[in-house]
Parts: sequence; structure tokens; C-alpha cells
Amino acid sequence: MKRLLVALCFVLLISSLVFAKGAKEEVTDNGALRVVYVINGVQGDRSLIDSAVRGLEQARDELGINLKIIEAGLDTARWKSYLEDAAANEKYDVLVAGSWSMLEYMEEVAPKYPEKKFIIYDAPVDYSTGKFANVYSVSFYQNEAAYLGGAYAGLLTKETSIKGINDSLRLGIVGAQPIPVINDFIFAFQQGAIEVAGIQKNDIIVQFAGGWNDPAKGKELAHTMYQQGADIVFQVAGGTGDGIFQAAKEVGRYAMGVDSDQYFILEEPNPELAKVIVTSVVKNVDNSLFRAIKRHLDGNLAYGEVEYLGLSTNGVGLAKNAYFEQFTPKHIKDTISDLEKKIANGSIDVISAFD
Repeated sequence: MKRLLVALCFVLLISSLVFAKGAKEEVTDNGALRVVYVINGVQGDRSLIDSAVRGLEQARDELGINLKIIEAGLDTARWKSYLEDAAANEKYDVLVAGSWSMLEYMEEVAPKYPEKKFIIYDAPVDYSTGKFANVYSVSFYQNEAAYLGGAYAGLLTKETSIKGINDSLRLGIVGAQPIPVINDFIFAFQQGAIEVAGIQKNDIIVQFAGGWNDPAKGKELAHTMYQQGADIVFQVAGGTGDGIFQAAKEVGRYAMGVDSDQYFILEEPNPELAKVIVTSVVKNVDNSLFRAIKRHLDGNLAYGEVEYLGLSTNGVGLAKNAYFEQFTPKHIKDTISDLEKKIANGSIDVISAFD
């Protein structure tokens, strides 16, 4: 009798597990578009990754897609295997990945699954080298926004209210690594500061942190730049930029964010830290991914092609939040507005690291 009861309990347990598993699959596999986002890192960078998550979560909430986010972690050696595993084993219609560090892996993986769709942002696949008819690439003219950032920082450092203790006209840039996409920001930022504000090139200090998630290194480099007279340091280093903001707060100077409106992100959890961020050079990954998913659902997303978004398509720009409006003198805001129009209509030729 006891054995019979044990066996019966075991059968009931297995049945309940099978039912639970089936119920879970029924909820997630409800006929809606299934999107998997493989993050080469973790959420919480307050920059590119978080912007991508915002856009896909907006698509989930407003367009009704099923969304699964997979964090591959900070060990770069694991990123390829995570993408390969997701492509082979996850239930999805569209797989999303982003940035230059996932480009090679995407080019290897996507052709193996021609019946599936792939989206890569911020780094287009080379359509001339493989069969990528199932891949949509969206990239950005970040140099256009960076030109505005350099012009803005240069004009702002001339204001008596922001000049540093050395009364210098000096700016700083901390990049993650000297790769083309980062240099695209740097070269254009320098061009804007030089052409619009008359800052000397040797007064724009450039250093590389060597990585994307090292706030301590970012803080160290920024402190050195502030000691050398920089009034504003532009961070182009992902999570490393958190340390740059900390350094700015400690010495009473200013910083500029990247990719997302980093003032807005920090305003609620850390308002005092947010106040050092005069603006951010924004790359609207969130808008671009939401737009891509919507166009996929509408049946008109251009797979097999790369699309570049810039100022004229609201793909990039400066963050003009309430703090920017309050902090920035009117004549500088007017100059930035004029520059936006000239860049959008081609009157200003912004240099690029990709030329």
C-alpha cells in the first residue's frame, strides 16, 4: 500500500510539472512576435545597452511582442557562445544583438538560420561578404551629434560661470577603446569644438580607459584631466563613464554623457551626481529598435540592408532636458539649433572615422 501511494505521488508530481511547463509555454508562445535580445554585457550601463532594452520593452508594452533578454555577462570570451546558443536553441522570430563587438559573431551565426530574422544595431554587417538577406542593420551618424557636443562644450567652457580654476579653455574626452566607432565620436567632437568655439586641438585631452566597465579607471583619467584644467570631460566609455561623473562631482566641474540622456537616468536615484552632466551626445538606439520592430510587424523592414540614422531622422542629437534648458545660455542654445539645421541639410561636412 505504501509503495502504491509513493508511486501515485510520483505520477502526480510528474504530471504537475508537465502541466506547469506546458502552461508556461502556452503563455509565452501566444502567436505574438518572439524577440530575443542577446546582450554582450549586462543591463545597467545607463548607456547603449539600457537604451536598447528600453526600445524593446516599449515594443513589448505597446506592440505586444514576446521579449526575452539574455545577458552574456562581462566575460568577452563568452559572448560568441551565448549568441550561438540563443540562435540554435531559443524560440524566436527575431534575434537582436548590438555593437561592433558582436558583429563578427553575427556574421557567422545569421547565415546558418536563413528562416529566422536578425537585427544588429550600431555595427552593420558587410553585405558584400556573405548571405545576409535575413539581417537588418541599423547604424548611426554619431559623428553628427558629437560635432554638436564639441561645439556645445567649447562654447560653454568660454562662459565665465563654468571656467575652471586655471581659467583655461580646455576639454577632455575619455574613450573606452581606440576603435572606429569611438574615434567617430572623438574626431567630430574635436571638429565642433575647434570650428565653432575656437578651442585649440592640443587643449582637447584624449585618453582611453581600455574597457567599457571600469568606473575606477574612468574616475582616475577624469581626475587627471580636471587637474590639467579641463572644465568638461566627455565620456565615450559606457559603464566606465560612471567614474567620470563621480570625478566631476568631487572637483566641482562638469561632464557630458553618451548614447542615452544620462542626466535623465541619474536624476531620480542621484540628483546631485546628475547635475554634473550638462548634456549627453545621444544615439537613439531605443527609438531605432522600436521602429524596427514596428516595421517588421508592418511587413516593411528592409532585411538585407543597412540603414543609417542621423540628425535628419532623429537618430542622434543632444539631450535637451529641463536641466539643459535651465543651465545653457540662450545664445548657445540658438547656436546649437542653427548647427543642427546646417548639419541636417548638408551645409556642414562633419568628418568621420569611417571615411
